[in-house]
Amino acid sequence: MSDITILEGRITAALDRIRRGIDRIDAGPASGPASGPASGPASVTADSGAADSGAALAAQETILALEMRLVDEQAVNAQLEERVRALKDRQDTRMAALDAQIAGQRQAIAALDQELQALRQSNADLRDLNAQLRAAAEDGVAEPELINRAVMAELDALRATRAADVAELDAVITALKPLITEGQ
Repeated sequence: MSDITILEGRITAALDRIRRGIDRIDAGPASGPASGPASGPASVTADSGAADSGAALAAQETILALEMRLVDEQAVNAQLEERVRALKDRQDTRMAALDAQIAGQRQAIAALDQELQALRQSNADLRDLNAQLRAAAEDGVAEPELINRAVMAELDALRATRAADVAELDAVITALKPLITEGQ
């Protein structure tokens, strides 16, 4: 317990010395040394006052320099934050464009897939009808309804092939548009 009391006394004494030093720094340039030559103990006090005022001036210059460096660093920091914000905005814009491009390509691929499925089904129907038509021709029976269905199936297959080609071209064009836009 006595150690705490001793340490408390030392801290209080140190704080008092700091307060007196700050008071001298604040009062130093305003009061200044007395005019005229001084001798004895008064001249020692005047010399220490001059030393204190010199130290205070150096401390003020240091503080001013540090404050200027702080202002410069804050300006640099603000510029860096603005650059980061601009980069983030640019990245967000590019990401949105890429997302739109991907969505367009997905739609084109889905349309192509749908057309290819229709083409496969139409070709399967055409093969089935051609097989039936061949069987009827081998039997010597010419069925007009079967021939009509075969021709219709062939027309459907041609339409499905054309639609698949168009869907494939749309997918290619959709993929090339961003590259052409970037090139310009």
